[in-house]
Amino acid sequence: MMPQQEVSAWRPPVAGVVEVFHAHFTEHAYPMHVHDAWTLLIVDDGAVRYDLDRHERGTPNGTVSLLPPHVPHNGSSATPEGFRKRVLYLDMTQLDQRFIGPAVDGPDLTDPVLRRRVGQLHTALANRGDEFEAESRLALIGERLRGHLLGQLRRASAFGGAVPDLSVARTLRDLLDERLTEGIALDEAARLVHAHPTHLVRAFSGVFGIAPHQYVVSRRIDLARRLLLDGQPPREVASAAGFYDQSHLTRHFKRIVGTTPGRYARTVTHDRLRPAHGR
Repeated sequence: MMPQQEVSAWRPPVAGVVEVFHAHFTEHAYPMHVHDAWTLLIVDDGAVRYDLDRHERGTPNGTVSLLPPHVPHNGSSATPEGFRKRVLYLDMTQLDQRFIGPAVDGPDLTDPVLRRRVGQLHTALANRGDEFEAESRLALIGERLRGHLLGQLRRASAFGGAVPDLSVARTLRDLLDERLTEGIALDEAARLVHAHPTHLVRAFSGVFGIAPHQYVVSRRIDLARRLLLDGQPPREVASAAGFYDQSHLTRHFKRIVGTTPGRYARTVTHDRLRPAHGR
């Protein structure tokens, strides 16, 4: 029996929401990756287990999971039947940088009111004409999330204490972000950062919990998703997002997102409410 997948994705006309993503996976497992937006996740069926900042987490019993931007995480089903999830990707206008640390320390929130409000927001976002309702519900959700995170703020630290080679790792991350689509050779990066290539890779991996090449690929996939949501065809998105060709994009896109760019794009261009069924 082939693994089952259903995916639906769209960008609603609501400020603060980068993407809405609904998926049902039976066997897909996400590799370590990062996003440049906040990931607000609810699971309707099954459960997801994931690693965030080197700690194993999960989504049991109707929790709401808030995964911060730029922090590596993976994900896989915690049940044999797979999982069905709904995700909102929120930009930094909803939660700013100071909340990253508390979200790392406590990403899974047991809050029935918040869980219900997130579900209601998904319903509003799926219906054209309900944008004002969606904006109102998003405002209440943001307020409740900030209430949870403010209580942990003093104890939160995105990476915890003094980290060796933090400056080297951050400098490399800024360089990778600056040269995201054109790319950069490791030797050139080492010269610019004034560090040996091996030390550069070890420092970055030690600080951020993800190898530099994994970071670049996941950031490029985020860019590809945005371009596909804008309606660009996959063949154009590949080069625009920094991939060698469409097959290169497809290989990494399917590994991280769980579906191909073509199927993902069809959920946008045909009907935002109709899932794309994979085989």
